[in-house]
Amino acid sequence: MGRSRTPKGAPGIVEVAKRAGVSPATVSRCFNSPEQVRGDTRHKVETAAADLGYIRNRMAGTLHNRFSGSVGLVVPTIDNAIFAELIEAFAGRLREHDRTLLLAAHGYDLAQEVSIVRSLLERRIDGVALVGFDHDEVAMRMLATQSVPVLSIWNYRENSVLPCVGTDNRAAGREAYERLFALGHRDIACLFPAIGHNDRARDRREGALEAAAELGFPLPEKRLLDCPYDLGEAKARASKMLQGDCPTAVLCGNDIIAQGVIFACIAKGVSVPGKLSVVGIGDFRGSAHIEPGLSTVRMPARRIGVEAADAVVHLSDNVQSDRLPMRRLLTHRWVERGSAAALTV
Repeated sequence: MGRSRTPKGAPGIVEVAKRAGVSPATVSRCFNSPEQVRGDTRHKVETAAADLGYIRNRMAGTLHNRFSGSVGLVVPTIDNAIFAELIEAFAGRLREHDRTLLLAAHGYDLAQEVSIVRSLLERRIDGVALVGFDHDEVAMRMLATQSVPVLSIWNYRENSVLPCVGTDNRAAGREAYERLFALGHRDIACLFPAIGHNDRARDRREGALEAAAELGFPLPEKRLLDCPYDLGEAKARASKMLQGDCPTAVLCGNDIIAQGVIFACIAKGVSVPGKLSVVGIGDFRGSAHIEPGLSTVRMPARRIGVEAADAVVHLSDNVQSDRLPMRRLLTHRWVERGSAAALTV
């Protein structure tokens, strides 16, 4: 029989049981397997717990089962709006599953994944969601050794070994380029971040290059420009581009870069879209409210977050399943605003 109070005097399940008029075993079932407890009994237990300020000790539960109630989410950054919608939706959905989010960011440095994953494993996470398919081999081996379910999110590939929930980033890059091409643009520059350890950026860039080649206007090297996901850097590099041989349109690796390009145009007195059309990928918060509004490919960040949370909980609850990897493709869509227009001669 468990002791009535924790060492610091906080109420335990015995106090909750006495207040609710049930057994400690019923209180334990109510929190660990609520579907096995009648609704009116659950209500009495939950009311008693709230009155007493009882906090469930999940880590004590892991001594008897493998669930800690925590799920890890590792993203490249929380420094801007790129993943804000995703994180918010993922965390909110986890709460509906009675799970807690443990969030970490590696700053686009995959070498940091090893220490992040080790820290998450020490907390006995039920599962982990990782952005994309490019990951540190040591980190992935650690997760496999501990049999922790892993879900790849944000990107999608039909032959992925990992379960995944995301969009086809190659198709998104292709569509963005084709939209500019349909507006009459042939001299198009691409501003993308380094693609060595970023499969999302790599897929988008390759999709744009494929479309350009198939349409008969392969992109020359001078129009393939590196730019990190940073507003200030994007503005600076766009300013330099505007001073030289300027294209008629710019396709940006995401909306952060695109907003930087628009800000550079404002500073230089370059009309958007009169002189330069600008297109992004993402449709993050704020993209609709700058002037002009950003034309972009909408990535369904909120839906990815919700479905990813459902998926990682499902994988956690069915960790022994031998079924083929779960793969869910969520569609992107073109959002036309004011930053791109037909080329006028």
